[in-house]
Amino acid sequence: MLAPLTAPARSSEGELQVAVEGAGVLATAYYVPGADQTARKVLASGRVTATAKRNAVQAPRAVQVTPSIIATKNIYQPAFDICDAPAQSTMDAWKAPNSPYRAIGIYISGTSRGCLAQPNLTPQWVAAQDSAGWQFLLIDVGKQAPCTGFSNKISTTPATAVAEGRTAAANAVAAAQALGFAPRSAIYSDIEHYTSTAACKASVLSYLSGWTQELNSRGYVGGAYVGASSGGADLASAYTSTAYTRPDNLWFAHWKNTPVLTSRFIPAGYWAAHQRVHQNEGDVSRTYNGVTLSVDENMLDLTMPPAAVTGVTGTGRNGSAVLRWTLPSTTISQVVVRRNAGKVAPALPTSGTAVYAGPSISAVNAGGLVSGTGYTFRTWVKNNYGKFSPGADKYLAGTSSSAAASAASIMYTGSVTLKSQVKRLDTGAVLSGVPVTLYAKAINASKWTAVATVTSSTTGAVAAVHKPSVTTRYMWTYNGKTDVLGSASPIVTVAVHPAMSSYLSPAAIKLGASSVFYGYLNPAHAGTKTYLQRKSGTKWVAVTNAKLSANGKYTYAIKPTARGTYTYRVVWLADADHQGTQTVAKVLTVS
Repeated sequence: MLAPLTAPARSSEGELQVAVEGAGVLATAYYVPGADQTARKVLASGRVTATAKRNAVQAPRAVQVTPSIIATKNIYQPAFDICDAPAQSTMDAWKAPNSPYRAIGIYISGTSRGCLAQPNLTPQWVAAQDSAGWQFLLIDVGKQAPCTGFSNKISTTPATAVAEGRTAAANAVAAAQALGFAPRSAIYSDIEHYTSTAACKASVLSYLSGWTQELNSRGYVGGAYVGASSGGADLASAYTSTAYTRPDNLWFAHWKNTPVLTSRFIPAGYWAAHQRVHQNEGDVSRTYNGVTLSVDENMLDLTMPPAAVTGVTGTGRNGSAVLRWTLPSTTISQVVVRRNAGKVAPALPTSGTAVYAGPSISAVNAGGLVSGTGYTFRTWVKNNYGKFSPGADKYLAGTSSSAAASAASIMYTGSVTLKSQVKRLDTGAVLSGVPVTLYAKAINASKWTAVATVTSSTTGAVAAVHKPSVTTRYMWTYNGKTDVLGSASPIVTVAVHPAMSSYLSPAAIKLGASSVFYGYLNPAHAGTKTYLQRKSGTKWVAVTNAKLSANGKYTYAIKPTARGTYTYRVVWLADADHQGTQTVAKVLTVS
């Protein structure tokens, strides 16, 4: 029956409703006991035409809960699943030891569910069953194989199918958390039976790859519910393929197959580390403690992933960081740490850049960090079954350190003031009260030397005065602190000119007489050449050259051959340590 969509869908025993927002209708199917699967298939066969008018009904506000329940823990016992979560009285009647079941499959999300309303499925209902000892199989019924008659199909473009799987997983996590299910819970994507083709198989495997990747990135376990002969066979055929991310847990439907937890379509060595759920009976009527339900029956062989590390701290350095954490109390076979630049953590233990992967430790030094960059680190632990915990993240903010000099060049024996300011890159906030070190390196040296450490002011500023003896490179370095990485400033170079005195005596002579141009270079640079130049128009012309004495003295005798005014200077060229320099010009008058 189709009716205008004016209220949310609500289902109950014998009645299934689906809100078809794309067409603005409420679809209702009525069924006799035991025919709920058939009713769901009828509803799923509907089509929304291009001329349909969309109408959405706002869903009721979800009750806010803190996710704390792990859906399935370590369990090797039977379970049942049913589309609508049963009433509390039914759950009480079927509670162990009244029935053999220790877990229940519940449909928490997905637009292809036949039981969208789920009036009993609330956080309070989940918490009550958890307290009573029940465990849960969480089911999402979303897009289906493109080679089926379902209307909501997976894309036949593999890349799009991956994205669809990721989107479905994100929605499923939101639904799970709204009910109180925490990370380490498995959520199963329900892919109904299909007749496989190569293209259809690629779509399904791509969708489940995206599904699993997204769930894992959020700390949840990626599961798939499939028909053993269709999805089960296809997943098994790609078990070792690197083209797909296989689900962590496999829930396969192979009815009336014994022994339980086996199927001829799925090799025994696949999903063998307590990763299997076998739906071995379907649409069967069972009565316990006077209450009858039509259910599907399952056998579970599952273990939960280890808990995440806690108390992650990070202390920044310049180019590195020290990360520390507390390991969970369970047996751990490996610790994995990865990093990304920026605020987005690596999604998976194979994503990002490797920091550490090895035996169980509680601290690691993360090197190779680029100055002026923030990083997010994620740490996982793996147990003896090869199952990874949820990741625990730590963001360390990057910083910037500026550098400026009061002068680009100074005379020998002079001083220069070096300044810097330290800021966080993510917020732009200055870092006050932190030590910042000034390093210096002679231009021809290979080693940096610390020359001053200054505590930053309330504006994040530091300054230091230094007297270099040679041309020198300078760099400010902030070493970082808790939650903040260090940084090195750009390098600034301050050129040092030797001091060069000059004297002309006498400054006026008669034609035929001589004058002496002399002076000293400090530092002496004995044995290097100086050059006497005379100005001709706007140009300086070389006259002669002479070597400096042991004390850096130069002397030139000048004897012009004609009367007039002559302008002279002495030039010393640069060497490896100092920039070149020259004297002030001196004027000689010849009469």
